[in-house]
Amino acid sequence: MSMKLLMGNEAIARGAIEAGLNFAAAYPGTPSSEIIGTLAEWAEEFEYYVEWSVNEKVALEVAAGAAYAGAYSLVAMKQVGLNVASDPLMSLAYIGIKGALVVVVADDPGPHSSQTEQDTRTFAKFAKLPVFDPSSPEEALMMTKDAFELSHRYGIPVFLRPTTRVCHATAGIRFSAVEKNQPEGFVKDSKWVIFPRLSYVRHQWLEEQQLKLSREFDSNRWNYIQSGKKIGILAGGVSVLYVREAAAILGIQPAILKIGNPYPLPTGKISEFLDQVEEVVVVEELDPVLEEGLIAVAGQKGFTGKIHGKISGLLPRAGEYSIALIKKVLANILGMPDSEEITPESGNEKAPDLPVRPPVLCAGCSHRASFYAVKRATKNANAIYTGDIGCYTLGNAPPLSMVDTCLCMGAGVTIAQGLKRVEPDRPIFAFIGDSTFFHTGIPGIINAVYNNHPVKIVILDNSTTAMTGHQPHPGTGKKAAGTAGEIIDPVQVVKACGVKFVETTNPLDLKSAEAVIRRAMEFQGPAAIVMRAPCANTFKPVRRFRIDREICSDCGRCLRELGCPAFYREDSGVKAALQIGPACHGCGLCSQICPLGAIKAE
Repeated sequence: MSMKLLMGNEAIARGAIEAGLNFAAAYPGTPSSEIIGTLAEWAEEFEYYVEWSVNEKVALEVAAGAAYAGAYSLVAMKQVGLNVASDPLMSLAYIGIKGALVVVVADDPGPHSSQTEQDTRTFAKFAKLPVFDPSSPEEALMMTKDAFELSHRYGIPVFLRPTTRVCHATAGIRFSAVEKNQPEGFVKDSKWVIFPRLSYVRHQWLEEQQLKLSREFDSNRWNYIQSGKKIGILAGGVSVLYVREAAAILGIQPAILKIGNPYPLPTGKISEFLDQVEEVVVVEELDPVLEEGLIAVAGQKGFTGKIHGKISGLLPRAGEYSIALIKKVLANILGMPDSEEITPESGNEKAPDLPVRPPVLCAGCSHRASFYAVKRATKNANAIYTGDIGCYTLGNAPPLSMVDTCLCMGAGVTIAQGLKRVEPDRPIFAFIGDSTFFHTGIPGIINAVYNNHPVKIVILDNSTTAMTGHQPHPGTGKKAAGTAGEIIDPVQVVKACGVKFVETTNPLDLKSAEAVIRRAMEFQGPAAIVMRAPCANTFKPVRRFRIDREICSDCGRCLRELGCPAFYREDSGVKAALQIGPACHGCGLCSQICPLGAIKAE
């Protein structure tokens, strides 16, 4: 078969197709987003259904419904999305499925783009569901296929847990034949209706499957011992590759136990490994899942050798690992040269000093205008600004400084309500993006109306899910595969929720936007302002602005108050003159605040 260069996420998508995929759903979240994006591109060719759902809970539930009817289903999310999906997941572990259901959860050690570093392997143990932990894009494809097979055979959901480095790595992937699964259809049965008595019976059944799975994992291809010296290394996920490279650099040959199924642990294989070594180093990112399991097995069999890892204090519990870090760890244990105190940064070469470049809102971003309008309208009001998850979280940075809190998806609207009850005399503004509004914002708005929390909700509607790659959402009128869908207008939804003050404005019309904000502040009750302007990265600019140097006084107000990255200072030999570079997207916000009218459209 043919071979192509694919990202890990693309390889997962291909693995699902080869397994006989019928149904796929997800909510976008880095580092998992490309899985559904790739499946959407191939949906017509391979005849399966794919959708962007409004949130992870919904995605899991619709995928489960398809699996009830015999479909091979896949649902994808990032690790914090699993929190949203946890309610149906825990019950699905008991109820089970009919076709197959693979739950892809992309963990983010670091983290690179997440609120937490939570470990899906720990969640798998909590849910009592098996998990595959790939170390490369090639393994990600093959494990995806194995996960479908295992899910179908046991009748339960199965986790696939790639991490950021696996999701975004690339490798040559060899394609195999595509299997076809024909769903039988839903068959009525009392087992699909969960009641306490059924839960008790199914809990017993699920516990029995843990032992069966552990024994099966003892002999499958993802858990194996690589023979070596009396020092052994237990590793899983991408850490396996770090261990192999670090050992090669040091010129040592440790015995390596690679674990590709961290839950249920293949305890028989671990016991076999302990019989071959005198000392063990456990290398895994985030939680000490493998280490805790190893310690339990070692205790049962009376292993007296040293066990090094997170629990012993040798390896860090937070952050990503690296080849350099593992090299330092092994050198430290073996007493080799250059060993020193181990930290998450250990072994990393000193990089050249670079200019500080914090993430900022793009040039022409309408969110900048929204934040600035609210900031001006609430000047000297001692207001609190609650934020949410998305590009607009970057509004917390100076000079805007307009995000005082950020917790999780949809929490800005509800955090604001608690703050308002404790500080009723302070204006509270809650910012939420349009995609996040559909994800988990609506219940909070209903709560504000029902309990009469007089917060001011600013919906930043730029008609896309920008931060994760411009995926569509219910307000865009487009679906995952590019076909047309119903447009659900946030304005109509908010009105239907009972909000009495709802106004729409273009934040790039600064004067009008400020007027709307002031009216909302005067309204006695919950109020919603929809700031509507397209994301600057979704269209080409039709104009750009420049600074008329004959008029400009170099007061710096435009740069000082807006922080737009299109501005720069040009060394003219006398003083650094303010200029607007080619990054300008033509929003015109700066021209509206220049006191001398020195900023003009070209």
